[in-house]
Amino acid sequence: MSSSTFPPPWLKWANKIIIGLQRLGLPFGTMHLLTVPGRRTGAPRTTPVSPYTVDGQRYVVAGQVDGDWAKNVRAAGNAILARGRRREDVRLVELPVAERGRILREFPVKVPHGVTMFLKTGTVESPTPEGFEAAAQRCGVFRIERL
Repeated sequence: MSSSTFPPPWLKWANKIIIGLQRLGLPFGTMHLLTVPGRRTGAPRTTPVSPYTVDGQRYVVAGQVDGDWAKNVRAAGNAILARGRRREDVRLVELPVAERGRILREFPVKVPHGVTMFLKTGTVESPTPEGFEAAAQRCGVFRIERL
Protein backbone atom coordinates (compact mmCIF):
# COMPACT_ATOMS: atom_id res chain seq x y z
CA MET A 1 0.00 0.00 0.00
CA SER A 2 1.26 3.48 -0.86
CA SER A 3 2.21 5.75 2.02
CA SER A 4 0.69 8.69 0.15
CA THR A 5 -3.03 8.82 -0.53
CA PHE A 6 -5.03 11.33 -2.52
CA PRO A 7 -8.65 12.44 -2.27
CA PRO A 8 -10.94 11.79 -5.23
CA PRO A 9 -11.39 14.78 -7.57
CA TRP A 10 -15.09 15.22 -6.67
CA LEU A 11 -14.35 15.69 -2.95
CA LYS A 12 -13.69 19.42 -3.23
CA TRP A 13 -17.17 20.00 -4.73
CA ALA A 14 -18.90 17.69 -2.25
CA ASN A 15 -17.21 19.55 0.61
CA LYS A 16 -18.44 22.89 -0.77
CA ILE A 17 -22.02 21.60 -0.81
CA ILE A 18 -21.76 20.27 2.76
CA ILE A 19 -20.20 23.53 3.95
CA GLY A 20 -22.97 25.53 2.26
CA LEU A 21 -25.73 23.44 3.84
CA GLN A 22 -24.14 23.70 7.28
CA ARG A 23 -23.75 27.47 6.97
CA LEU A 24 -27.45 27.70 6.15
CA GLY A 25 -28.10 25.95 9.45
CA LEU A 26 -28.88 22.58 7.89
CA PRO A 27 -26.81 19.85 9.55
CA PHE A 28 -25.75 17.07 7.19
CA GLY A 29 -25.37 13.59 8.69
CA THR A 30 -22.77 13.50 11.46
CA MET A 31 -20.70 16.15 9.75
CA HIS A 32 -19.39 19.22 11.51
CA LEU A 33 -17.35 22.06 10.05
CA LEU A 34 -13.81 22.46 11.27
CA THR A 35 -12.39 25.94 10.69
CA VAL A 36 -8.68 26.47 11.27
CA PRO A 37 -6.37 29.38 10.37
CA GLY A 38 -4.24 28.54 7.34
CA ARG A 39 -0.64 27.88 8.29
CA ARG A 40 0.75 30.27 5.67
CA THR A 41 -1.87 33.01 5.31
CA GLY A 42 -3.77 32.80 8.58
CA ALA A 43 -6.99 32.94 6.53
CA PRO A 44 -9.74 30.65 7.87
CA ARG A 45 -9.92 27.26 6.14
CA THR A 46 -13.01 25.09 6.59
CA THR A 47 -13.45 21.37 6.00
CA PRO A 48 -16.22 18.90 6.91
CA VAL A 49 -15.27 16.33 9.57
CA SER A 50 -17.18 13.68 11.52
CA PRO A 51 -16.25 13.72 15.19
CA TYR A 52 -16.97 10.63 17.25
CA THR A 53 -16.66 9.68 20.90
CA VAL A 54 -14.53 6.94 22.44
CA ASP A 55 -14.46 6.49 26.24
CA GLY A 56 -16.03 9.90 26.79
CA GLN A 57 -13.50 11.79 24.60
CA ARG A 58 -14.27 13.22 21.17
CA TYR A 59 -11.94 12.60 18.23
CA VAL A 60 -11.63 13.54 14.59
CA VAL A 61 -9.61 11.66 11.98
CA ALA A 62 -7.59 13.09 9.11
CA GLY A 63 -7.70 10.50 6.34
CA GLN A 64 -4.36 11.83 5.12
CA VAL A 65 -1.75 12.34 7.79
CA ASP A 66 -0.16 15.05 5.66
CA GLY A 67 -3.40 16.60 4.36
CA ASP A 68 -3.78 20.38 4.40
CA TRP A 69 -6.31 20.57 7.22
CA ALA A 70 -4.15 18.33 9.43
CA LYS A 71 -1.10 20.50 8.75
CA ASN A 72 -3.11 23.61 9.57
CA VAL A 73 -4.32 22.08 12.84
CA ARG A 74 -0.77 21.19 13.82
CA ALA A 75 0.33 24.77 13.18
CA ALA A 76 -2.63 26.47 14.88
CA GLY A 77 -3.73 24.02 17.57
CA ASN A 78 -7.05 25.81 18.07
CA ALA A 79 -10.06 25.69 15.79
CA ILE A 80 -13.79 26.27 15.59
CA LEU A 81 -16.04 23.23 15.38
CA ALA A 82 -19.53 23.99 14.10
CA ARG A 83 -22.70 22.03 13.39
CA GLY A 84 -25.59 23.91 11.89
CA ARG A 85 -25.58 27.25 13.70
CA ARG A 86 -23.89 25.92 16.86
CA ARG A 87 -20.16 26.73 17.20
CA GLU A 88 -17.54 25.90 19.80
CA ASP A 89 -13.92 26.90 20.23
CA VAL A 90 -11.73 23.81 20.53
CA ARG A 91 -8.14 22.69 20.79
CA LEU A 92 -7.09 19.68 18.72
CA VAL A 93 -4.39 17.49 20.22
CA GLU A 94 -2.78 14.96 17.88
CA LEU A 95 -2.31 11.48 19.26
CA PRO A 96 1.02 9.70 18.86
CA VAL A 97 0.96 6.83 16.35
CA ALA A 98 1.06 4.26 19.17
CA GLU A 99 -2.25 5.58 20.56
CA ARG A 100 -4.14 6.00 17.27
CA GLY A 101 -5.04 2.37 16.56
CA ARG A 102 -7.44 2.01 19.50
CA ILE A 103 -9.33 5.13 18.40
CA LEU A 104 -9.26 4.22 14.70
CA ARG A 105 -10.79 0.79 15.46
CA GLU A 106 -13.99 2.62 16.44
CA PHE A 107 -14.26 4.66 13.23
CA PRO A 108 -16.03 2.06 11.02
CA VAL A 109 -18.53 1.40 13.83
CA LYS A 110 -19.23 5.02 14.80
CA VAL A 111 -18.86 6.73 11.39
CA PRO A 112 -19.86 4.00 8.91
CA HIS A 113 -20.70 6.51 6.16
CA GLY A 114 -17.04 7.66 6.22
CA VAL A 115 -15.55 4.22 5.58
CA THR A 116 -15.94 4.34 1.79
CA MET A 117 -13.76 7.45 1.51
CA PHE A 118 -10.92 5.75 3.40
CA LEU A 119 -11.19 2.73 1.08
CA LYS A 120 -11.32 4.82 -2.12
CA THR A 121 -8.24 6.82 -1.17
CA GLY A 122 -6.31 3.70 -0.23
CA THR A 123 -5.86 4.84 3.36
CA VAL A 124 -7.26 1.52 4.62
CA GLU A 125 -7.18 -1.90 2.99
CA SER A 126 -10.21 -3.24 4.81
CA PRO A 127 -13.41 -1.64 6.19
CA THR A 128 -13.00 -3.56 9.45
CA PRO A 129 -11.83 -2.25 12.84
CA GLU A 130 -8.57 -4.15 12.22
CA GLY A 131 -8.16 -2.47 8.84
CA PHE A 132 -8.53 0.96 10.42
CA GLU A 133 -6.20 0.10 13.29
CA ALA A 134 -3.54 -0.93 10.74
CA ALA A 135 -3.76 2.55 9.14
CA ALA A 136 -2.51 4.35 12.27
CA GLN A 137 0.62 5.67 10.50
CA ARG A 138 -1.41 6.95 7.54
CA CYS A 139 -4.11 8.81 9.52
CA GLY A 140 -3.93 11.77 11.84
CA VAL A 141 -6.08 11.32 14.94
CA PHE A 142 -6.89 14.41 16.99
CA ARG A 143 -8.57 14.59 20.40
CA ILE A 144 -11.05 17.47 20.62
CA GLU A 145 -10.82 19.56 23.79
CA ARG A 146 -13.17 22.43 24.62
CA LEU A 147 -11.53 25.78 25.29
